[in-house]
Amino acid sequence: MNFDIEKIRADFPILNQKIYGKDYIYFDNGATTQKPIQVINAVSEFYSSINSNIHRGVHLLSEKSTKAYEDVRAKVQKFINAEHEHEIIFTKGTTDSINLIAFSFGEKYVNKGDEIIVSAMEHHSNLVPWQMLCQRKNAKLKIIHFDKNGELETDKINDLITDRTKLLAVTHISNALGTINPVKKIVQLAHNKNVPVLIDGAQAIQHTIVDVQEIDCDFYVFSGHKIYAETGIGVLYGKEKFLNEIPPYQGGGDMVDHVTLEKSTYLDLPFKFEAGTSNYVGAVSLGIAIDYINEIGLNKIAEYETELLNYATQKMQAIEGLTIFGNAKNKASVISFLLKNIHHYDAGMIIDKMGIAVRTGSHCAQPVMTYFDITGTIRASFAFYNTKEEIDRFIEAILKVKQMFD
Repeated sequence: MNFDIEKIRADFPILNQKIYGKDYIYFDNGATTQKPIQVINAVSEFYSSINSNIHRGVHLLSEKSTKAYEDVRAKVQKFINAEHEHEIIFTKGTTDSINLIAFSFGEKYVNKGDEIIVSAMEHHSNLVPWQMLCQRKNAKLKIIHFDKNGELETDKINDLITDRTKLLAVTHISNALGTINPVKKIVQLAHNKNVPVLIDGAQAIQHTIVDVQEIDCDFYVFSGHKIYAETGIGVLYGKEKFLNEIPPYQGGGDMVDHVTLEKSTYLDLPFKFEAGTSNYVGAVSLGIAIDYINEIGLNKIAEYETELLNYATQKMQAIEGLTIFGNAKNKASVISFLLKNIHHYDAGMIIDKMGIAVRTGSHCAQPVMTYFDITGTIRASFAFYNTKEEIDRFIEAILKVKQMFD
């Protein structure tokens, strides 16, 4: 395929360094992605020439800053194909977005004895807020389980839904297993019984085209730092009908219409959910990152990352004593694995000394580890700036670890 990897890698200055005297290899993209120079320069330029608080001032820089912020809202709307611009709410990240819905949706719709459905493969960010909601409201949490390959038992969803089910929340792509869930099918199953659906897109937004109208989800959430933007900025997409009905999550400046000492009224969407000074510079970085991704093309990115995944999987399956966790037919560029009789932390430390960054542990998905009766895995997660040559070095590092422990 026509994919100028050298040109792309040149855009990421952090890759052009040595760690422990070796060329740096970054395989921890599931935790956060690196930032292209276009994003870095845009942030620096914004602080150097435009920086001013948004929505607050009549002076020129405040107007420029506000326009830059709101332009990104329109850009995100187009990127995920939301119907309305005001359905895009800026948050601190995926976790903040989910907590917003868990509180506001929960306050409006969830009562004692009601039910929330989540999957057993969720990141803690899409599990703990729903547990807290159920504890607060004396509601019940129900679970969609997965099989040994890491595929959700979607055929059980109909049996889980009752007339007390208020919401289903599921990850688009598992951060621990790499499974790409059939979210459109899941949404259809839930909607057949009038149950709204929230999708955690933290691991999907950078790997695949997301069309929220085609999926027909009621909420979709993601983080800027997963898609090559700054940390501290995230997005909550919600259908207008729900966002209008649920109460604000936080109160304060920028979300109020009229305030007296006795009571306050709130602004319309999207400002109703954006209390205080938003991370407007982070939003600008998200807009530049989206431009960057669009210029390359998400289809090309997905195709290239699939090549990397298949190449690495084939190489790793040939290593004796190596077990991959998560073998779904439809996977993103994540490989979680263990080496027989070698603790994941020990292996990760040695791999790090070889100049390769991987993540070890439970990946904020402890129920997944419990299912497989393990404490954690080594996770290699690839991005479009990685190469097959880096994977070859990674394989050499794994073999070196095995040799050391043997």
